[in-house]
Amino acid sequence: MTVSKGRAAGAAAAVVIALLAGVLEYSRTDSIGQSAEAFAAGLIAMAVVGLALSLPGITPHGLVLGGLFTLAGILTWTATTRPGIIWAVLAVEVVVFAVWAWPWLRSARSLSPLGASWLGLAYWIFGVLGAVGVAHWKVAGQRVAYAGVFTLAVLAIIALTRSPRRGGKDLSIGMAAAVLLGIAALLLVGSGSLFDKVHAIPDNASARLMTDRFWGGQGLFYHPNSLAGLMVVAGIRIGFDRALAAWQRLGVAALAALVLSISDSRTGFVFAAAAAVVHLGLVLWRRNTDVDRLPSRSAWVAAATPFVVLAIVVTIGGGYQFLLRDRFNDNGSDVTSGRTDTWRQVWVDWKDAGLAEKAFGDARTSRAVVERINDGNPPEGPRRQLNTDNAAVGAFRRGGVFGAAAFVVGLALLLWHALRRRRDGTLPAAWFTIGALAVVPTIATEDWLIGGTNGAIWLLLAAGEARTILRREEPAEAPEPAPQPEPAVS
Repeated sequence: MTVSKGRAAGAAAAVVIALLAGVLEYSRTDSIGQSAEAFAAGLIAMAVVGLALSLPGITPHGLVLGGLFTLAGILTWTATTRPGIIWAVLAVEVVVFAVWAWPWLRSARSLSPLGASWLGLAYWIFGVLGAVGVAHWKVAGQRVAYAGVFTLAVLAIIALTRSPRRGGKDLSIGMAAAVLLGIAALLLVGSGSLFDKVHAIPDNASARLMTDRFWGGQGLFYHPNSLAGLMVVAGIRIGFDRALAAWQRLGVAALAALVLSISDSRTGFVFAAAAAVVHLGLVLWRRNTDVDRLPSRSAWVAAATPFVVLAIVVTIGGGYQFLLRDRFNDNGSDVTSGRTDTWRQVWVDWKDAGLAEKAFGDARTSRAVVERINDGNPPEGPRRQLNTDNAAVGAFRRGGVFGAAAFVVGLALLLWHALRRRRDGTLPAAWFTIGALAVVPTIATEDWLIGGTNGAIWLLLAAGEARTILRREEPAEAPEPAPQPEPAVS
């Protein structure tokens, strides 16, 4: 009875919040139609909250880990001109992760086998060496801080995954729930323009060219590509876990169709398509079935569902319009939307750099952003600070030759751990195998795999990899001793 009352109270609160969203939109536009749309969007956002909180196996540690990284990523677009807010979140991360990662040295011994460490941590260390090599002390200090935050995050995952007393459970489900809560927050604050052709955008040069994509709303913005990436990785974690209820898996599939449609993200679509193909391959390989029988009907339905989502995005969601469009040039000559020019600039800068920066990465800024003349701004400037939007190029830019080498090592380790059987014959969790393989095509157009402030996808894969490795390191459980007969009473 208490549970029913709690659910009723939660549903009532959700309706009230959605009504407030509608009232707020009416006060802004004096439009009943706009108010009704905002109310509907608010209901969707609150349904996502309900889905997130309903997931079994959520741990506080996983929820906080995923929540802090999701928040930091959102703030990179919400508080672009107020970096102090972002650094404040990073400071909280340092304190929390440092406590959870103790004992640090014991956890550090498990860093090098993790492909995620080589992908998301090594280039920061090499970047520090590059900055020191050219005496850019401020950049070196900032990179030490970044390296410390992200290293502590991985150490915390290792410590919590290994220790039954301090967690010992799968952290990834809590991280996925945190991602869904972040998406719900964006849907709620952006409820006023969710169903509009022109969306609310941050005060950003690139955003002004993409008003047809959903960014969130005033006070909380996120780049549509990053939003789509978070949605897909959460969908992979939840949708491909057969231990979860069918309605939860279908719910996250429906949400993925919505988010991919409103974000107009080609990279997100490729990520989702790769996940669908890999999952189908696992079904055909009889990944979760007996060797002597074909996959069950439910397995075929599960395999078909992601393709249904993709079909909805292409048709109803308008994917046929945005998948091959150049967002920045009217002539449609560059479907990479300027990325190739950025990569070319990275190569030019590397050739002109000194030995230290060639070996350990560009040291002019802490995040090794790229500046080029043809960035869309007037020739006299100011120049836009661009990401590399390519994980391999990003590792090369930030860590030089050594950073690129570390990226290759990390990717090989991640994929090996995602495919390798344990000694007892069991395979890694299906979601981790799918996520690690599906993220590979996104290397070409996003920095997701090398972490950073916007590193929730990398962190979730790190949690899956850590659990896979640490479970493999655990000795086989000894069988319980047989009960001894009680001595006869004389």
